[in-house]
Amino acid sequence: MPSAMQQPIGVFDSGIGGLSVLQALRAELPQERFVYLADSAYAPYGERGDAFVKARSHAIADYLCQQHHIKALVVACNTATAAAIDELRAQRPQLPLVGIEPALKPAVAHSKTKRIGVIGTRGTLGSARFAKLLASLQGQAAFVLQPCDGLAHAIERSTLQSPANGPIQTTETQALCARYTQALGPFGAQPGQIDTLVLGCTHYLFAQDDLQTLLGPDIRLVAAGEPVARQTRHLLQATGRLCHTSTPLAADTALQLYTTGTLAALQTAAARWLQLSASTCHAIALPHHEAH
Repeated sequence: MPSAMQQPIGVFDSGIGGLSVLQALRAELPQERFVYLADSAYAPYGERGDAFVKARSHAIADYLCQQHHIKALVVACNTATAAAIDELRAQRPQLPLVGIEPALKPAVAHSKTKRIGVIGTRGTLGSARFAKLLASLQGQAAFVLQPCDGLAHAIERSTLQSPANGPIQTTETQALCARYTQALGPFGAQPGQIDTLVLGCTHYLFAQDDLQTLLGPDIRLVAAGEPVARQTRHLLQATGRLCHTSTPLAADTALQLYTTGTLAALQTAAARWLQLSASTCHAIALPHHEAH
């Protein structure tokens, strides 16, 4: 088994959305190896119950620890972080764990009107963890919340189309983005208008072009990938697990991607968003276990 420094970092999401976090991790830690698992057979988590999400999170953590001997785990899914990270930490006290939550604090820092839109899954926005985060910022800004049923799934489904068969059809994603941003209320730089939008689901970064087109160039979109990457570096340093080589690893060497869903969908997403070859992608079966 490789030394602790050489072991990979595990990253998982309910689907391909966490590739946006993997992108940020790679930029922050180019010398590290990563194993990414997209649980696409069970996506999206945001419209399922907590017990189900906890069971999947434990099954994935077990798999990544046992089969890939990971040195740290990044939960690159807002819903899984909200539902399961406390249990994951309690059961694996020796494993550095990094979760993700909607980037409300950075949004407050960016916003001038102090009226901030937040889009996310129902599971994330309705969680106790999110309520606690919201309460910690009381009085600093007004947050307008919008659950986006179906949006993560639409982004996930768009990867099932092959570019070889013509342009990728994103009309479903565009229609949902239009519906949900319209429901949030007026956007703009005037008092009472929303000038910052928090992307509270990792999938949504892959719809940022559609969102920016709808809202205009002056509306700031805020995602959480970069803060997660910085926290991962900090934890690796603090536990003596940071890889000290200064030579960045080639992406095809550093990354192994796995999916419980359709292999072609992961290959399409990896090529489109991370410019990775199909050889980095693999399909696995990871049966569902009952909650711990």
